[in-house]
Amino acid sequence: MSPLVIASRFCGPEGSANGGYFAGCVAARAGRTVTVRLLRPPPLDTPFETQELDDGTIAVMSGTERFGEAKPAVLALDARSPPGYIEAVEASRHYAGFAHHRFPTCFVCGTRRVRGDGMGIFAGPVAGGDLVAAPWVPDPSLDRGDGKVRPEFMSAALDCPGFYAVSPDDRPMLLGEITVHVTRLVHIGEPCTVLGWPLQTSGRKRAAGTAIFAEDGEVCGLARALWIELKSA
Repeated sequence: MSPLVIASRFCGPEGSANGGYFAGCVAARAGRTVTVRLLRPPPLDTPFETQELDDGTIAVMSGTERFGEAKPAVLALDARSPPGYIEAVEASRHYAGFAHHRFPTCFVCGTRRVRGDGMGIFAGPVAGGDLVAAPWVPDPSLDRGDGKVRPEFMSAALDCPGFYAVSPDDRPMLLGEITVHVTRLVHIGEPCTVLGWPLQTSGRKRAAGTAIFAEDGEVCGLARALWIELKSA
């Protein structure tokens, strides 16, 4: 199998991969639902080898350093009820990243990425609750060749809204691990709503649920993520 390389376009924090995209690329190689743990920020334009260990763990290596690992998983998560698409558009107008963004060039939620380059998923608070939501219309650059979004971009879309669900006060956090289950690849140009909500908090760890909904309310993808608050915070 050829090395896994995360191109610079798909960054999260400057100089490292977007965690959801990285996890999606690893999951695609596993060919099943997995929990991907990020052990350190994955560098861009760097060849990674994926090695399956005796216990079924897939180690993501660069030289002798392990940057991530994936383990078989079953995602047990019920999606919250989504707002309508127009409500998601309204929520996105209040996206916290418009006022201040720690990683403004992030492929998924960065405000310095132009349409067709970044994904433009700006999840803002839904009035009257603890949800964040954003509209998402996948652009042609995400096409896997048959009019549908590549699975790793579904995984990427399920990443950043989780941060804004668990860190409404913009505390610095990094993605620790994520489990993604895709039930249907959405189509290029299909109006979707991406939702995020908090699950639980334990010390510096905060769990989030995220989901992608089609216009008719169909759940197309779900994820559970663990975010780690940085000690410096």
